[in-house]
Amino acid sequence: MSSYQRIQQTFQKEYSSGSPEYKARLVKWRKEPTITRAERPTNIVTARQKGYRAKDGYVIVRVRIKRGKRKRIKPTKGRKPSKYGRFYSRQKSLQNIAEDRANKQYRGLEVLNSYWVGEDGVSKFFEVILVDAKLTGLPMQKGRAFRSLTRTGRKMRGLYGIYH
Repeated sequence: MSSYQRIQQTFQKEYSSGSPEYKARLVKWRKEPTITRAERPTNIVTARQKGYRAKDGYVIVRVRIKRGKRKRIKPTKGRKPSKYGRFYSRQKSLQNIAEDRANKQYRGLEVLNSYWVGEDGVSKFFEVILVDAKLTGLPMQKGRAFRSLTRTGRKMRGLYGIYH
């Protein structure tokens, strides 16, 4: 078994068993701001599969997103509650929302990919891989995340099978 496979199994085992290391990591992340730059990826195997390289120009950003459906304001003026919904599912996936928020904060960088790293009762945490096209020399399109050109955006648009 290769070292990458062992790392991947360890990460999955930590999550499924609810290990103290995993819980401590979530507690620490909850206290941080919503969008935080990470020194290195939490799950190095997944990050490498998604295109991350430990070079200049690659940045990892951890994004916290609230779980659950979108809540609308309670209607007033005597409308029947049964005819007026308050909780609606989102049009975008939470991972796609995380990519958009990371790209809004880091305007000079482009979103390469993202992956899930943890969740608790209130939030989901994603790590987004951002690339500086000038430093890496990769030909990148502007605003990929906003136009749903990343992997999660293509899944949302029904183009997953074409480009996968």
